[in-house]
Amino acid sequence: MTKKRRSFSTEFKFEAACLVLDEGYSMVEAARSLDVGETALRRWVDQLKIERGGYAPSSTAMTSEQQRIQELEKQVKRLELEKTILKKATALLMSDEILRTR
Repeated sequence: MTKKRRSFSTEFKFEAACLVLDEGYSMVEAARSLDVGETALRRWVDQLKIERGGYAPSSTAMTSEQQRIQELEKQVKRLELEKTILKKATALLMSDEILRTR
């Protein structure tokens, strides 16, 4: 029988990492009390340290500030793509118009 992989919400990961960083729990204590693996908890704590240092994580952010930054970065990418598409469409339409007027 295979074990089903558990997934945890971003809020849970944030609170778990805060137990270690802010409340003074050891990794072992926090992992046991939350029934999560020490390795997973260590990754969450490391990620929260990085985010608190002002760096954007490569995975889903834990802090609200980093989540907002990730949302804005996605929006910027989408807008840049739309801009590129519009530039190409405009150039195509303009070349068509020039050919028709000749």
